[in-house]
Amino acid sequence: MPNLKSLLEERATAWNKAQEIHSRGDDKPLSAEDQASWEAALADVERLSKDIETEERHQRLASVDYSQIVAPGANTEEAEEARQRHGGEQGVKAYTEAYRSWMRDGTNELSAEERKILRTGFVDGKELRAQGVATGAAGGYLVPPEFRAQMVEAMKFYGAMRDVAEVITTQTGATLPWPTNDDTANVGAILAENTQVTEQDVTIGQADVGAYMYTSKLVRVSYQLLQDSAFDLESWLARKLGERIGRIQNTHFTTGTGSSQPEGVQTNATIGKTGANGQTTSVTYDDLIDLMHSIDPAYRNGGRQAWMMHDSTLAAARKLKDSQNRPLWEPSLQVGTPDSLLGHRIVVNQDMPTMAANARSILFGDFYAGYLIRDVQDVQLLRLAERYADYLQVGFLAFARADGTPQDTAAYKAYRNSAA
Repeated sequence: MPNLKSLLEERATAWNKAQEIHSRGDDKPLSAEDQASWEAALADVERLSKDIETEERHQRLASVDYSQIVAPGANTEEAEEARQRHGGEQGVKAYTEAYRSWMRDGTNELSAEERKILRTGFVDGKELRAQGVATGAAGGYLVPPEFRAQMVEAMKFYGAMRDVAEVITTQTGATLPWPTNDDTANVGAILAENTQVTEQDVTIGQADVGAYMYTSKLVRVSYQLLQDSAFDLESWLARKLGERIGRIQNTHFTTGTGSSQPEGVQTNATIGKTGANGQTTSVTYDDLIDLMHSIDPAYRNGGRQAWMMHDSTLAAARKLKDSQNRPLWEPSLQVGTPDSLLGHRIVVNQDMPTMAANARSILFGDFYAGYLIRDVQDVQLLRLAERYADYLQVGFLAFARADGTPQDTAAYKAYRNSAA
């Protein structure tokens, strides 16, 4: 497979070709041959963009040193919590090894010592530490920090919201009151000599962040794979479980109703610009400019601002040009530099609505300031050996708790397509 640098260069060539062909139609319609060539070049750009995204995800995953999470003396919250639960660094290592044996061979094949070690992570509704109560589904074990880290990385890859929102991790799933505030309308004042300072209260709102129980649903693994020492069961299973939970969480963090599920970033987003009559499936250059300037410059120029849209919306935006006939979309030419639209990063979120009547199809702003994701640290895995024994398969089922809520609704706003 071509490396990332060559893919970027190939896409730049395809984009330049598309722009060159399109410029031939400035004064007259494109010929049928040019039209076909232009569409083919755009298709190459789309294909290469997807290849680039896949390669970037692969490189990110490969660059994570999961061993550092449980390395001796690691100064992370997860590592310290694991040491406390399992009795120090050696206990973490012993638990991880026993857990791997349990995943492959089941409880019956564990030694007495391994059974004892594994009990430090058993979940049956009892307290596992002073700070709180563990998840409630009986018969499973809490995953080791290294496994959980791989799972979270996979969740990030399949959940654009986790790349841009503020993410916090708590030890328990108790409902957490979370303060919200928009103080951008308040200003200071000049104080005259011998004059009392006037008061200006800060208006504090509140959002409650809970912890919904998410499940990966069932993943079945054959006995042949479990017995194959060359098969990296732990990494494969962490990726699959993370992908599944990441997809449903991203849907809820984007368009969730807020009723029996998280409230999504897009669901009740403030409208910054509405398309003119007839723009049910389109957006213009002027619309994007107006949307950008609908939020306070403190958010627009803070360094974390970005666009968020579905890939089909991005495809339409890539064809837009400014008044000087220059494309608004700028494909990245360097590794590590994201594509940009009007100079700002683009976040492709496949759970964003596609352009349609009244759809909030594009968001712009600082999503880190605007949206909060709360994870609960416990992740539990169940192993179902008997249920699928006649298929010579073992079922695995993961649970993870999370919630999300808008926390500063002034930090981002939405473009809404026209109603008709």
